[in-house]
Amino acid sequence: MEINDLVDDYIVNSLHSRPASKGQYGYQYTLNSSINEVVCHGVPSIGKKLKERDIVNIDITLEKNGYIADSSKMYMIGNVSPIAKKLVDVTYQAMWQGIKSVKPGNTLGDIGHAIQTHAEKHGFSVVRDYCGHGIGREMHEEPQVLHIGKPNSGVVLQEGMTFTIEPMINQGSFKTKLKKDGWTVITKDKKLSAQWEHTVLVTPTGYEVLTLRDEEKQS
Repeated sequence: MEINDLVDDYIVNSLHSRPASKGQYGYQYTLNSSINEVVCHGVPSIGKKLKERDIVNIDITLEKNGYIADSSKMYMIGNVSPIAKKLVDVTYQAMWQGIKSVKPGNTLGDIGHAIQTHAEKHGFSVVRDYCGHGIGREMHEEPQVLHIGKPNSGVVLQEGMTFTIEPMINQGSFKTKLKKDGWTVITKDKKLSAQWEHTVLVTPTGYEVLTLRDEEKQS
C-alpha cells in the first residue's frame, strides 16, 4: 500500500494526470502489485510487506489529456532464486520478441507466436486466461492481444493501432485461479509467475514503444 500511495501522489501532483485504474470496474487502487505466484491484478495491502527473494510486478495505468497508457515492470527483492531470475529475464525477453514482430501487415498471431516460442523454449508456460488489449481513450479496447498464437493468423496490424503487449509467463503450468477477493489471479500450482508490459504503437515501418523507460533507451 505504501508503494500505491507514493505512485498515486506522483501521478496526481507531479504528472498532473489521473490514475486510470482507480474506479475502473470498481477497483479502488492506483496500481496492481502481483507478488511471486500472483499472475496479475494483485491488490495492494496495508499488511503485506515485501521480503527477501520476492519477485513483484507493479502495473500502472494513467490518463493524460484524454489518452491512457499502461505499463508494468518486474522487481526482484534482494537475492532471488536462480529460477526466479531466469523467469523474470525470459519474460522480459519474450515481451520484446512480441514487440519486435509489430509492423503493418503482420498479425496478432505473429506476436503471440513470437512470445510463446521464446517462453516455451526456456521451459516456461504462457498464461491463456489473460491477455493484452487495445488502448486509447479507454483502458481496454479492441483487439485482444493473446500471448500465444500461430503465424499469419488473426487481426492484421495497421498503422495507427495502439495496444498493450503484456505476457504473463509461469514457472509451471499455465493454468490460473481467481481468489475469493474477485481480483487476485494466482497460478493454480502456486509456482512463480512474471509479467512485463508496454503500450505499443504501429508505425508506417514498424513500431514505437510509447511507454519506453529511461533505462531501456539506447544512447
